Amino acid sequence: EVQLLESGGGSVQAGGSLRLSCTASGFTFDDSAVGWYRQAPGAECELVSSISRDGSNTEYADSVKGRFTISHDSSKNTVFLQMNNLKPDDTAAYYCATATRMTTLSRLSAPCNWGQGTQVTVSS
Repeated sequence: EVQLLESGGGSVQAGGSLRLSCTASGFTFDDSAVGWYRQAPGAECELVSSISRDGSNTEYADSVKGRFTISHDSSKNTVFLQMNNLKPDDTAAYYCATATRMTTLSRLSAPCNWGQGTQVTVSS
C-alpha cells in the first residue's frame, strides 16, 4: 500500500524554525518528484516547494524563498522541509504529494487531501 506520512509540525513563535518530514511507504522517492503543500483555513491548497526525483532541482514559492529548504534523504526514503524565520502567515496544515515529474506537481488533484498533514502554527 502506498502511503505518505507527514510529521514535524508544531507551534512556534515568529522567527522560529521547524523541520517537516514526509516519509513514504510502499514506493521509493527515488522514482518521484515530491511537493510540499499547505492550506490555511479558508484558503486554497498552495504548492510551497518541490524537489526532483534525483534531488538536483528544487523550487520554492516566492512567499517562502530564502526561508524554506527542501531536501531528500534516500536512505530514509524521506523528504524534509526545513522552515526558518517562520512568520504568522506560514500558519497552515502542511501536506506532501508526489508525481512522476516536478512540472506535474502544480496540477495534482487535491494534494492537500492526500494525507493527514501536519499542523504548523506560528504566533506573533
